[in-house]
Amino acid sequence: MSYATLAITLIFVAIPLLLSKTLHLGLEKDTIIATIRSIVQLLAVGYVLKLVFDSENLIYILLMVALMIGAATHNARKKGKSIEGITWKIAVTLIAIEVLTQSILLGFRIVPPTAQYIISISGMMIGNSMVLSILFLNRFIAEVEAHRDETELILSLGGTPKQAIHRQLLQSIKASMIPTIESQKTIGLVQLPGMMSGQIIAGADPVQAVQFQLLIIFLLLTTAAVTSILLGFLSYPTLFNQRMQMLRGRN
Repeated sequence: MSYATLAITLIFVAIPLLLSKTLHLGLEKDTIIATIRSIVQLLAVGYVLKLVFDSENLIYILLMVALMIGAATHNARKKGKSIEGITWKIAVTLIAIEVLTQSILLGFRIVPPTAQYIISISGMMIGNSMVLSILFLNRFIAEVEAHRDETELILSLGGTPKQAIHRQLLQSIKASMIPTIESQKTIGLVQLPGMMSGQIIAGADPVQAVQFQLLIIFLLLTTAAVTSILLGFLSYPTLFNQRMQMLRGRN
């Protein structure tokens, strides 16, 4: 695709802008900012990735992964400001996902140990883990606030923090995992996944594209489970003090 062709695709930006203006939705500014940021960020990343792929330097690969983890942590932490130490908790969760998935992929030689595979798969896993972290934190904080009286009652009757928060924690973990599980039930029937579609457009054999897509699907299941569970068990203890009393959330 040439830059001239890419410019024509701005028609797909003009359509929502026109609709927003016509219906007085007030989304024109946000749409323009999002478009400009996506163009600048993706083009910049494209040139950086070209440099990394060409060099195959381990330091560059680690720096790219660290950059993705840092950006994802910064974005997700905004949803959990009421939880003490949420920044490092999210960072640990993302690092754990990266180490777990790459250890299996490279350890069993499922994919080659090249920058092309490591960075591409890492981006998908870290990005998905970030979204799951946000989903979990939103639900967990809401569950905690909605059942605060119940939690404090269990504590007053001699229950431990883990017992008091157990139901809310499990509900939040389950709720954050459901979108991943449900989307995979109709994959291939309702939608063709992005990675598979991209490979087919690039000329890859459809069966080979399906095999790689299945790999990503299985990775996403692990990411969904580990992210929600690990972040949940890292987060809930900081809701209580040493006397096993529930703390009030911070603004």
